[in-house]
Amino acid sequence: MRSATSLAPWQVSTGGIAGLILSIGLARFAYTPLLPLMQQQAGLGDAMGGTLAAINYAGYMSGALLAALIDDPRWRSRLYFWGMLLGLVATALMPIAPQSAPHLALWAISRYLGGLSGAAGMLLGSGLVLGFLMRAGRRPELGVHFLGLGLGIVVSALGAMAMDRLALDWAGHWWGFVLVGLPLLAITWWWRPPVPPPAAAALAAGAPSPRWMRWMIAGYFCAGWGFVISATFTVAIVERQPLLHGQGPWAWLLVGLAATPAVFLWDRVARRTGDLNALLTAFALQIVSVVLPALSGSLAAALTGALLYGATFIGLVSLTLALVGRRSPGNPGKAMARLTLSYGVAQVTAPALAGAMAQASGSYLASLWLTAAVLTAGMLIMWRLRGLERRGEV
Repeated sequence: MRSATSLAPWQVSTGGIAGLILSIGLARFAYTPLLPLMQQQAGLGDAMGGTLAAINYAGYMSGALLAALIDDPRWRSRLYFWGMLLGLVATALMPIAPQSAPHLALWAISRYLGGLSGAAGMLLGSGLVLGFLMRAGRRPELGVHFLGLGLGIVVSALGAMAMDRLALDWAGHWWGFVLVGLPLLAITWWWRPPVPPPAAAALAAGAPSPRWMRWMIAGYFCAGWGFVISATFTVAIVERQPLLHGQGPWAWLLVGLAATPAVFLWDRVARRTGDLNALLTAFALQIVSVVLPALSGSLAAALTGALLYGATFIGLVSLTLALVGRRSPGNPGKAMARLTLSYGVAQVTAPALAGAMAQASGSYLASLWLTAAVLTAGMLIMWRLRGLERRGEV
């Protein structure tokens, strides 16, 4: 039996990062660069492509609710590793479908299980890793753990590009990601955090005002809408441009490269300007990332948009959760869970609507403008929150 001192902090951090790459990068994000290929070769339509993404986020919300109900640290640890195993299973289910026609039921099951895995990596894994670091006397740097999100995008993009060079079909791409996931699962298992001790005394009381919290939940919904549209359709949007065919994976790679250091950068911005000003800036830049490909079909617009999107979506998540956690010292987990559900509602509704709009119109242009409008609403909400703070209504 391992003791808490048998693993170095860097090993536990690496194991957590590997878990995020597996549960988010493969079980969720591999679908993004492979969506155009599945549309070409497997008969997957725009509407069903968006619906499958929505099913993935329904799985994520289910996992978030389950994680919020589990208090026993032993069960949290077990469910974390089971979630990682589920991510590999979800990835393997995709290519099992018959090659002659879409196998929507199996794909839907895969996407739902992939969502459960993502919740395990993001919620259970993050808590276990950060808890271990605190018990080890290390200041838990949230940014280090969330490097796994950006790296997961990089792995999914580079993997798709490498398998394109091997001329693999859509199913071969998925099997390739299964092979990539095997060593990640092993690292996650061997360097998993030890079971934490029972919870200590309750934290000090304190919570933001209900009014402030309602506005923040609404703003986080807008952030979730902006995240999921680009996360699901970035590659497909680029591939639809006649002059950009074949360049989609490069745009997705840029998203990952920009996202990897973004948490550190936004933390520095927040320290200098304040949390809400940093959130305002992140929303504004994400609006630009959505509007650029809507205004221009050039490669420069597509790649600049991808770069800005990657640099902002993780910042919106980390800044918001950190702010609400600090404002809710009595029970930060409950406050974060409410935000996660708001974010999740956007993740379920947005891709399904965007896919249906794209199928009806033949392009993603209307979806991009709708997303820009939702993000603008989020920016206005941050202005409202800043006004409440100035009047002391927090």
